[in-house]
Amino acid sequence: MKYQDLKSYNTPKGFRGKSGIIVQLWRIVYVVLFRNSPQALYGWRRFLLRCFGATVGKKVIIRPTAQITYPWKLVLGDYCWIGDEVALYTLGPITVGANAVVSQRSYLCTGTHDYHSPSFAIEAHPITIGEKCWIATDVYVAPGVSIGDGTVVGARSSVFKNLPAGKICTGTPAIIIKDRIE
Repeated sequence: MKYQDLKSYNTPKGFRGKSGIIVQLWRIVYVVLFRNSPQALYGWRRFLLRCFGATVGKKVIIRPTAQITYPWKLVLGDYCWIGDEVALYTLGPITVGANAVVSQRSYLCTGTHDYHSPSFAIEAHPITIGEKCWIATDVYVAPGVSIGDGTVVGARSSVFKNLPAGKICTGTPAIIIKDRIE
């Protein structure tokens, strides 16, 4: 039986969305200017993300410990919050809607590999978090997932399939527990 043979792996041309120089420049700016910025400098971090092509809405709160792989693949809606140590693994696009909260240590992962491929081909699938959602502490969101407007995903849940709007969901895998009542 043949599994992956990593010597045949190649990252597809253009997969990162920018040149290697821009990717490395972002890494330097992230480590020196973004991650080391004082907690209250939300405007500074919004500015840095916009400089690298992110779409960032009004009054977005993003903590300095948040990790963003490729900001040019990131859309943050007005007034959304990105908590401490949130990983936005933007190999593919990530959209977080207006007034949504992604709480500390959550991991939004757009990248995966084709385990059927001998070269272990890399893939990216977009993630969409709807408006007024709350992704609670330490939630994993898998590649290709959409979470509908207003949905709450409970702490330590794992989301592998789309979740509809207006629900309370929890567990691994996340399941609908009840409606979210306004």
